[in-house]
Amino acid sequence: MLQAALWGGIASLSLFIGALAGIFFQIPKRIAAYIMAFGTGLIIGSATFDLLSEAQGNANLILITLMFLAGALIFTIFELVISKKGGNERKRSKKNPHGHAGLAIYVGTLMDAIPESIIIGISFIGSQPIQWVFIFAIFISNLPESLSSSIGLRMDNYSVRKILFLWGSVVVLSSVSAMMGYLFLEGASESVGYLIGAFGAGGLMAMVSSTMLPEAFEQGGPVVGFVSSLGIILSYILTNLQGPAF
Repeated sequence: MLQAALWGGIASLSLFIGALAGIFFQIPKRIAAYIMAFGTGLIIGSATFDLLSEAQGNANLILITLMFLAGALIFTIFELVISKKGGNERKRSKKNPHGHAGLAIYVGTLMDAIPESIIIGISFIGSQPIQWVFIFAIFISNLPESLSSSIGLRMDNYSVRKILFLWGSVVVLSSVSAMMGYLFLEGASESVGYLIGAFGAGGLMAMVSSTMLPEAFEQGGPVVGFVSSLGIILSYILTNLQGPAF
């Protein structure tokens, strides 16, 4: 349980690190875009090669499909609500003429972080090996997210203390979410774990498609397609090196 909480927090710790970098250093937008694109590729690969592939043959195909689509649909619905309140600007490093909506940014960030952390917690149940690829993918993808958002929030006159509190609290809640995922599903059947993984994969795919890739392309141009591909193939290589993950 404590190990799940620890790694859930570590995966999200990069949010805090990225915020510090965005506040105190001038990181070229193109570099941040390439990091985001690489993290996007890692997440796509992890969701496909780990969460979905491992579910195949271990749970009903129809249920896997439904859970995957449910995860994507629920994330999309929340994203629509958040976007109307200004949360679609949470990954932006530019100044928002209408001002960043702090609460929407916070809720949108949690929408990204909590499902990821729950999946990390589930991976510690029983004798399953740690999903190093997935944890690494989340860690890398979080860096440019908080970096870009923190730059934008500073432009909108958010204090350093307020920004760091925002990201620090997400790290804490991510750690708690990983622990909750472990506790609530510890006694569940193995097939339930695979279905939860499929649900998370759907949410992750919707997230990177609607938020991370558009932002990366806007700041980095066509090269981000190749950089994302590098992340996907690295995820594939690491998944095969570590063996079954879920």
